[in-house]
Amino acid sequence: MAVKKCNFNWLFVLVVVSCGQTISAPDLTISTTTSTTSTTSTTSTTSTTSTTSTTSTTTLPTSYRLELNVLPKNSQITIETSDAILADVQVPIDLDTPSPVKIFIEAEGFETLSETISFNEDQNLVLYLDKENQLLHKIAEWRSGGAPKQVAFTPNGEELWVTQLVGAGVEIFDPKTGELQGFVDLPDGGSVEIIFNREGTLAYVSQMETASVYEINVSTREIIRNLDTEGSWSKVMVLSPDEKTLWVSNWSSNDVSEIDLSTGEVTERMRSVVTPRGLWVTPDGLKLYVAGFENGDIEVFDLTNRESTVIHRTGGAMRHLAGNAETGILYASELGKDYILSVDTATDEVEIFAYVDNVPNTIDLSPDGKVLYVSSRGRNNSESYHLIGPEWGSIAVIDTATGDYLDAIIGGNQPTGLDVSPDGTMLAYSDFLDHRITVYTIPSYEELRNGNGGRWEMHLSEIVK
Repeated sequence: MAVKKCNFNWLFVLVVVSCGQTISAPDLTISTTTSTTSTTSTTSTTSTTSTTSTTSTTTLPTSYRLELNVLPKNSQITIETSDAILADVQVPIDLDTPSPVKIFIEAEGFETLSETISFNEDQNLVLYLDKENQLLHKIAEWRSGGAPKQVAFTPNGEELWVTQLVGAGVEIFDPKTGELQGFVDLPDGGSVEIIFNREGTLAYVSQMETASVYEINVSTREIIRNLDTEGSWSKVMVLSPDEKTLWVSNWSSNDVSEIDLSTGEVTERMRSVVTPRGLWVTPDGLKLYVAGFENGDIEVFDLTNRESTVIHRTGGAMRHLAGNAETGILYASELGKDYILSVDTATDEVEIFAYVDNVPNTIDLSPDGKVLYVSSRGRNNSESYHLIGPEWGSIAVIDTATGDYLDAIIGGNQPTGLDVSPDGTMLAYSDFLDHRITVYTIPSYEELRNGNGGRWEMHLSEIVK
């Protein structure tokens, strides 16, 4: 049943003021005690006698506040409780229910969404509908731990590992169901980025606060060793083609650590551009590319002589790199300029590849290199990066041959982490501020090219709150 909270006054008894709807107050035990005291006074004695004492208790039901943020805004919301169906509800709403609640959201031209929630606390949900003609289809969605930063499929595609920026480790899920499969507990803080070796036997997880990289046994989920980067605020990692060397970008110390994995020791800290983040190494192991966040730099290290060159500067905020080993084309997300750059690594020529939604974050390529996926978190809240912004985020699906948009996904608040499964059939991403992971199925490239894509302009109008 739908209820509305009103103000009430207390004077030893409960007074409820009706507001046109049934009032539901929180669990509360009210105790009242009355006593009568008589006092007799003489020059030498004083006596006090308590004559009456009564106590009564009353228990009131629990009320939960449900806040829904829904896209599109004109959606019809229906809430089904154990004893009522509430249609065309206005939110926020107070619900007096101890049982799970079903939420149905409908809008013309969109696929109907249903969500079941169980209350143990007030809920603030962000829900959005997919278009009826969308080519990528959602198969799983679930809540994650504290601020999921990155998602990564294991090389066999059977598990999805999720780092927690605000948490104690790494969550491991079944990507098709969202069921929690395990957890890697890390000491001393949250986790940032994660990569695997080719065989999928080892995982490397970075931790900013301690400037550490944890080497983890994937099958046992046990930490093998802690690799000290000797830098400050370590973030992105990349393995050399022979997997004997690990490079780690150090955000605050403005350098890249080179770690010999046979010994676990840092062999060199290469001075880089300001606030290095994204990394990519060429398949021949001769060149290492670095994305500099502070000034929008793309820097390349010649690994034979360790000399570096800034080949491009935007003045914005370069974030993430993803390269095609076969074509030699490197893609870079420019968070401050809202576009994706392409770099011909044979000549180091740079050009704008595609314009995308506000604040592009992580990018990833399909295994065949034909499709580029871009997570954009939308405009930041002016008060804080950690607060919900004025726009919804998004995932762009772009043809690398033409730069055309093949499809688009509405994301939640700050889509951040992004990864394509090794077989190219699934896309996973994290909504950083909604603490949520979502997985979509991906059709073939031919279906994407011949389908109903190109809904980008409509998408841009949909995401504005």
